Amino acid sequence: MQQHHPSHSQTQNKMAPKNLKILTKQCYHHLTTNALFLIIPAALCAAIINLDHLYHGSLTTAAILTLCASLAYFLRPRKVYLVDFTCYRHDRAFLTHRDAIREKISGLLSPESFAFSTKVIERTGAGDETFIYGLRDFPPKSSFACGREEAETVLCGAVDDLMAKTGVEAAQIGVVVVNISTFNPVPSLSAMIVNRYKLREDVLTYSLGGMGCSAGLIAVDLAKRLLQVQRNSYALIMSLECPTSSYYIGDDKSKLLSNCLFRMGGAAVLLSNRRSDRRISKYELIHSSRTHRGADDRSYKCVFQEPDKEGALGITISKDLPAVAGEALKANISALGPLVLPVSEQLLFLATLIGRKYLNMRGLAPYVPDFKAAFEHFCIHAGGKAVLDAAETSLKLRAWDMEPSRMTLYRYGNTSSSSVWYQLAYAEAKGRVRKGDRVWQIGFGSGFKCASGVWRALRTIPPNEVDNPWIQVIDHYPISLPN
Repeated sequence: MQQHHPSHSQTQNKMAPKNLKILTKQCYHHLTTNALFLIIPAALCAAIINLDHLYHGSLTTAAILTLCASLAYFLRPRKVYLVDFTCYRHDRAFLTHRDAIREKISGLLSPESFAFSTKVIERTGAGDETFIYGLRDFPPKSSFACGREEAETVLCGAVDDLMAKTGVEAAQIGVVVVNISTFNPVPSLSAMIVNRYKLREDVLTYSLGGMGCSAGLIAVDLAKRLLQVQRNSYALIMSLECPTSSYYIGDDKSKLLSNCLFRMGGAAVLLSNRRSDRRISKYELIHSSRTHRGADDRSYKCVFQEPDKEGALGITISKDLPAVAGEALKANISALGPLVLPVSEQLLFLATLIGRKYLNMRGLAPYVPDFKAAFEHFCIHAGGKAVLDAAETSLKLRAWDMEPSRMTLYRYGNTSSSSVWYQLAYAEAKGRVRKGDRVWQIGFGSGFKCASGVWRALRTIPPNEVDNPWIQVIDHYPISLPN
């Protein structure tokens, strides 16, 4: 039977309405986004025309305006630059296959707990091989000693690379912020950095513990605030996780989840408020936003460290976690959205809200802003496959947008607060970061908290300039993942 093929003119006729719709939306976005640039010149022209009718006390007015301008200049927030960052390069001696994990835990857990753990490990979104510290001698004779060794290995590996990469001197560092969840030794890990690199006596040091996977971006926010009061200074941030120290051996399934999810990892970040560093820095911090849902009991208890019935300490991960994370993300978006979304998206969101709330238009679906209009890159904490699936659906992102997060989860597992830096390193290794690109980092953590960091690339970062843990294997990614 002869098939009928549509003519070229028919195809063009079908595509015309679609092209017109796209063009209309682009014009709408352009007009609303640039409205101020159209209004301000008109207002200035009107002021100049009517200059003769202005108040004659021009000298007093000029003095007041000069004073206000001076105050605004000296009291303006200092710009914070991300000079560079490094992710810990895992020693291949720590590379562990799933079969080795099964072999180690098979004799430690009951058959039921072993079967449950095996099933979860296969569904986390992590690959067949991830990096685990101390598995050969597991369980360790002292979980504390093992945790200290792991922390020192990751911390020194990342910071050594950062100091060598940036050429910054120890005496120039005025702020040190370290964040880690469950392992908090005495002296603190921030003191470990001061001792190893012989930092100056007046350095401001902070150790953030128990704050979960959002603590890395909370550390960025804290460092940003401290850099507002220190002149010409650097802030060193170290985000890491040492899951070996808090491994749970028992039969409480809600506590076994953390064993299956978390893996070793860390990232060191150097921030600066020196104007001269803008030309050598990679990114400028545009916004940081923190949302804390701890006042709600369900949110507070959804990730909780506590002993089981037998007294074995572990971290309970509640079934409510996806819902709680979604609520925290929604609250964080509400605070961040007005700061980053173009006016066109804000107007559409407002119109939909008014229609549903005040005009009884219940059939009108809630408008989800198009965050792809505000950001070119998304680094969403790789907490697990379910977390990434939920974020992709909620924010209406593409597979390309989610690729850095999913590939980081596949290769490294959940490295807690450092995962967003492995994701940004992935985008750099792929050569995707261009001058002016905006990056949105999102972290979720116990408490329950959601934190965001928004960065703007100050220059294009070519792959041949990149030196990070992805660069040797980046040609093998992305890897096709099962649904």
